[in-house]
Amino acid sequence: MTQTRDTMADRPVARVLPLLGLPQLDRPFDYSVPAAMDAAAQPGTRVRIRFSGKLVNGIILERAAAAEHEGALTPLKDVVSPEVVYPPQLAALVDSLAELYAGVRSDIIRSAVPSRHARAEKARGEGPGPTWEELGRLELDDADLAAWDAYAFGGSFTSAVRSGAAARAAWHPAPGEDVAMRLAELAVAVARDGGGVLMVVPDQRAVDALEAALRELVSPRQITVLAAGLGPESRYRRYLDILHGSGRLVIGTRSAAYAPVANLRLAVILDDGDDNLVDPRAPYVHARDVLVTRSAQEGCALILASTTRTAEVELLVESGWAHGLVPTVETLAARMPGIIPSTDTEADPEDFSRGRLPAAAYRTASTALREGMAVLVQVPRKGYVPTLSCARCGTPARCRHCNGPLEIPHGPSQSNGPGHANAGHEDAAPPTCRWCGRIDVRHRCHECGGTRMRPVIIGSERTAEDLGRMFRPHPVISSSGERILDEVAPGARIVVATPGAEPRAPGGYGAALILDTWATMNRQDLRAQEEALATWARAVHLVRPEADGGNVVIDADAAVPVVGNLVNWDVTGAAARELADRAAAGLPPATRMAAIDGTAEGVERFLADFEAPEGAEILGPVDLPPGGRPPAGIEPGTPIRRILVRVERSRARELGRALRAARGVRATRRDPAPVRVIVDPARFG
Repeated sequence: MTQTRDTMADRPVARVLPLLGLPQLDRPFDYSVPAAMDAAAQPGTRVRIRFSGKLVNGIILERAAAAEHEGALTPLKDVVSPEVVYPPQLAALVDSLAELYAGVRSDIIRSAVPSRHARAEKARGEGPGPTWEELGRLELDDADLAAWDAYAFGGSFTSAVRSGAAARAAWHPAPGEDVAMRLAELAVAVARDGGGVLMVVPDQRAVDALEAALRELVSPRQITVLAAGLGPESRYRRYLDILHGSGRLVIGTRSAAYAPVANLRLAVILDDGDDNLVDPRAPYVHARDVLVTRSAQEGCALILASTTRTAEVELLVESGWAHGLVPTVETLAARMPGIIPSTDTEADPEDFSRGRLPAAAYRTASTALREGMAVLVQVPRKGYVPTLSCARCGTPARCRHCNGPLEIPHGPSQSNGPGHANAGHEDAAPPTCRWCGRIDVRHRCHECGGTRMRPVIIGSERTAEDLGRMFRPHPVISSSGERILDEVAPGARIVVATPGAEPRAPGGYGAALILDTWATMNRQDLRAQEEALATWARAVHLVRPEADGGNVVIDADAAVPVVGNLVNWDVTGAAARELADRAAAGLPPATRMAAIDGTAEGVERFLADFEAPEGAEILGPVDLPPGGRPPAGIEPGTPIRRILVRVERSRARELGRALRAARGVRATRRDPAPVRVIVDPARFG
């Protein structure tokens, strides 16, 4: 995008937003523009201003002919850079999100605009730089989009995207689909037509997969990556490339959703239910909402791609704002593996030492191994025995020193008597606290006084150890925690993986075993069922079709609704039921809800300053849910209280404005009690 450097002598006033992160100062202030800075002080440029006796950073929002302030104006101290890093479309996006999330604009700008790096500007030089076409092959082949015909109305959708229409779809790839390649094909087609493309993914593994697919179609120089691991100079240099139009194909993690892509024609978000897409810093914006807002404001197409569908995306589909892009019946018939529910754990005369595996799982895995195919075993937790409880009363085992949870890590055995949960496993260490690392070989339950413990969840390492004995001599490979594999070698082998760490197998796995499903389904969490289905569906996607011998065994009862949805591959039905349940309970996304966390005194004072919108419900106060991170500035161990404010979805922006006003009043009064405001938190408890 070429920046125009018009002088603004007839508009000598600059309205500047100081980047202070303070809610009471989240508004523009008028400054005079010295004649020497007139050409450089354009709207969207960074400046230095004197504010309350200090030099601070700011961004010019606009130039005006007259000031709203009646007194003499302070002049700008300096123009940090003539680069317009905050273009109008980004300013409109930030304004909208700040209102929706009750946030401060400078907090969102911190995530959206990278810090300036003078060396990157100097290296780039003057002018717009090379075009996107000049960075690669002069003639690009027309991308083949025939694979999209495997989805109902897929051809019509891709045609609409290429024509520049604001087509929006919730895309659910068929099992075995090369998701990265399908997205790359469509993205390159749009870029070849002159449009900008922005693709946001939850982690670096997804970035690498998408970049590898794009490199098969275009030059590496035509791909702009904005990932968390980039250094300040590299990130700023790529941001400038995007601003000036040479970055037309942009992929990245959470903060890349703000990238000011010129002529944005297509936006994509992958796995919107992943927590990595939620900014951990205030105002806790979700990348999905960033792209949904951009699609509405900039009129670009949007793909919400995921194996399953979140309740938030289901709301977009049911409202008619987006439509579903699902595999045809013929596609599913050709690509689906067989899915077998099983809760049978009784011994089979022909099955020797199969431990906790259901009979169907043991037989399916044995068959796949005999035929030379790999077997995927998905377990919910990493480690050896990550959770222990009292064998008598079931109370979770806690450390006597710091009250942290006890686990059995994998390591040399020490004094493993018959009363311990790790008895009989020579490679297991004694019970150890996950928080302070102390060993507790003489644990006594604080509820009943019992000394025996039992495992609540068996981790990936213990599972790999047991399966190694069971399926000897086939190799067993683990993928979890810090040791995540992208792909395994061909041949018969057992692969034990935790959710999100499942590697690919050449040609697909011959079988997948989904174990300990109760640990995933029964979490005390609003999203437990939704995330359970997404976790299992990822395993199903890695298995070859049933016609080629692929089968999935899930250790769960098909009578459980979410299990039935998996067996019947009804991901849209599961999302519709989840949204209906949320609506009946008055929970997001059917409603808009804000969580206000702080000390009892702080929350009470916040409510006194808060003017709730009409029809708002105040719920609580209650204790902060277990595992919740306390607000910054509160001493450890201080009791944290939470209040929920619920309004109808149509009043979402009214709620945001009211919360922003209350935050501003508290900040002006310099209330010492820290309070945190989260709109539609990902976790309610």
